[in-house]
Amino acid sequence: MAIRLFDSLTRDYRILGQREPGAPPISQEHPFTFYTCGPTVYAPAHIGNFRTFLVNDVLRRLLELEFGKDRVKHVRNLTDVDDRTIGQAKREHRPLSEITRHWTELFHRDCDALNLLRPHVEPTATSHIREQVDMIEVLMRKGNAYRAPDGSVYFKIGSFPEYGALSRIRERELKVTITVADDDHKDDVGDFALWKAYKPEEDGDVQWPGPTGAAAGRPGWHIECSAMSKKHLGNTIDLHSGGVDLLFPHHENEIAQSQCCNGTTFSRHWYHSEFLLVDGKKMSKSLGNLYTLDDLKAKGFSPMAIRYALLSGHPRKQLNFTLESLHAAESAIATLSLDRARMTTFTKDAPASLSSRFDPVLASLRDDLNSPAALGALFIATKAGPTKPGDLSAFDRALFALGLDLSASPIQISAPAEICALAERRWTAKKAKDYAAADALRKELAAAGWSMLDGKDGYKLEPVKK
Repeated sequence: MAIRLFDSLTRDYRILGQREPGAPPISQEHPFTFYTCGPTVYAPAHIGNFRTFLVNDVLRRLLELEFGKDRVKHVRNLTDVDDRTIGQAKREHRPLSEITRHWTELFHRDCDALNLLRPHVEPTATSHIREQVDMIEVLMRKGNAYRAPDGSVYFKIGSFPEYGALSRIRERELKVTITVADDDHKDDVGDFALWKAYKPEEDGDVQWPGPTGAAAGRPGWHIECSAMSKKHLGNTIDLHSGGVDLLFPHHENEIAQSQCCNGTTFSRHWYHSEFLLVDGKKMSKSLGNLYTLDDLKAKGFSPMAIRYALLSGHPRKQLNFTLESLHAAESAIATLSLDRARMTTFTKDAPASLSSRFDPVLASLRDDLNSPAALGALFIATKAGPTKPGDLSAFDRALFALGLDLSASPIQISAPAEICALAERRWTAKKAKDYAAADALRKELAAAGWSMLDGKDGYKLEPVKK
């Protein structure tokens, strides 16, 4: 099965990896190229941010299973210069690089705790100033950008007739949506900044030489992703993803500046995940419902439970996050850990080949990243009869796709293998409603000195106290 994913541009489901005639097929030399908009590193990322990053992590894992690990190239940027990062540096009276380095390290720590695969390339805006300036100069030469009286450079959206195709925004809506703070310098209210002229009272000591004919200053927010994507993935990429909050204006502006500069399609496929709600409301500090990973860990929740909870809703639908959902996720992780421990006991000599037992998990993910259906299929598969050779490898493959690392909460089965085998036979008999056989096997266990405690989704073996 191929990966079928909704495309935000065409508003239809499309198969990932399909390229236009004449383009090279996916291979080691021409891998599937995947760009994700990363965080702005001026404060800790919250769980709403991480929902987007987790969705993209599952997509990355699925792509590797689909095409091969060496045939996928994933880039996720770090925004380390913008109004917010500079503002934080000024408030703390520290260099910009110190501020962004601190929050980058925290972001990486949280990503590792949540078991996110590191991107193959993680470029920063400040390390790609030259590439951004080069693109701006091309846009100026082509007539898609102009120098404003203060030395800033703006993109002329009127030069790109396709502007608005991704977000479906109309001209009237555009004029009331765009921030108009720089109207005095723009030819049109909808034009957006590619380069911002240096302002000492706002920028402190943050500035670089500007494009030819422009003032010294710093890049606008949108140009960084176009420049970094171009450098590390080429003029046309296979997939661009991010949260729905970036669809307009960020991704709309990326398309405009990239396609005008490069003269070709920017991305073959666009995918956006929806907002996260907390207790049915939008996250905000004033409501006290904006959680970071550290906030939730301090309440006693494990990172894997947080990951599980964030994957429990369809990525393209708003997910209501509650602390109750985390309690349920902790229970689910414990059950899966028990299932895997039991499966390991019964498949020590299993062949390397995979069984088809967990195929529905991957099938659900291939169908528009339906993670809640995949989690449901995972539990159904673990309870579907006795363990057979190849099941453990298939289970681990499904866990890899979902990014669930059960080693963080291992469950050990200390009973001898023959006792575990009796317990598994009894559990199978009970599920088949063969109560006579189940009772007989329970007596065998008791005679051997073991009690079997049944739960809703599994059982536990304990030695009989003498």
